[in-house]
Amino acid sequence: MTEICKGLDGVSEDDVAYGITPPGYRLPAGLRLGPVRLQVSDLARSTEYYEEVLGFRVIDRDEGVVALGPHGADEVLLELRGGAIATPPARPPRLGLYHVAYLLPSRADLGRFLRHLGELGVRAGASDHYVSEAIYLNDPDGLGIEVYADRPRSAWRTKGCELEMATVPLDVPAVLAAAGESKWGGLPAGTTVGHIHLHVGNLETAADFYHRALGFDKVVWSYPGALFLSAGGYHHHLGMNIWAGNRAEPAREDEPRLSEWTIELPDPENVSAAARSLEEAGYPVERTPEGAGFVTRDPWGTALRVRVAGKVLQG
Repeated sequence: MTEICKGLDGVSEDDVAYGITPPGYRLPAGLRLGPVRLQVSDLARSTEYYEEVLGFRVIDRDEGVVALGPHGADEVLLELRGGAIATPPARPPRLGLYHVAYLLPSRADLGRFLRHLGELGVRAGASDHYVSEAIYLNDPDGLGIEVYADRPRSAWRTKGCELEMATVPLDVPAVLAAAGESKWGGLPAGTTVGHIHLHVGNLETAADFYHRALGFDKVVWSYPGALFLSAGGYHHHLGMNIWAGNRAEPAREDEPRLSEWTIELPDPENVSAAARSLEEAGYPVERTPEGAGFVTRDPWGTALRVRVAGKVLQG
């Protein structure tokens, strides 16, 4: 590992850089997150929730599968699949998904969404993380959701070589004021999957897979019980925590869970380099038939698809 304070891809020489780079292959600044696949217990119920509460639009339906995305765009952000056996809401936390985080284009959009939740009478959590402002919910199966808006990078702060993040109360009146009088019209075009946050069994083991082998930079490592990784100087594309406790087990195949998440890279060369880096570190890689990507699993069985940007979700 090499600690640096300059030279992160995507951070200009006039800015303060931050982070710890991986020892070998490094994911490129052009990385973005693609569709997320969730297994749910009641497909109709979950589809209704994501449409009415979150503001998704149904893009496609097939037997047992619903693809959803923002309004005004045909990009699939979320795929819901039925098949999970309903479990009690009080089940202990599982290793795997903590939350999927959807990034809105602006603070005004976040204000419109917050007002929308109030009009529906939906209860939600809210936090200011310094780099972003966020709303938290759980879907009907208890799967975690974050809806957030970023602060400008020029407002992000560092402490030494580490980006500064925290969890403090959200200034709700200010966020609502940013929306003015405009109404929520569903997830707007430009909404993306901003990051994924996972429950893991051990942070060092998780760092070995996602940082040393896959090639993410570490950007926040002093947050209690958590580690945040990214490419291109973003505050995090991936969060990981051990808050589920040392007795937590991976979600079972028949439970509501994160079935798969997606990383999109700008070209086949980076996809091949990431696959080689994982294989050389001893992790499994299953290349897709069309040769444009691969699927791997982290030490707790969470499936990750890595593909060239723009390729269709398979499987």
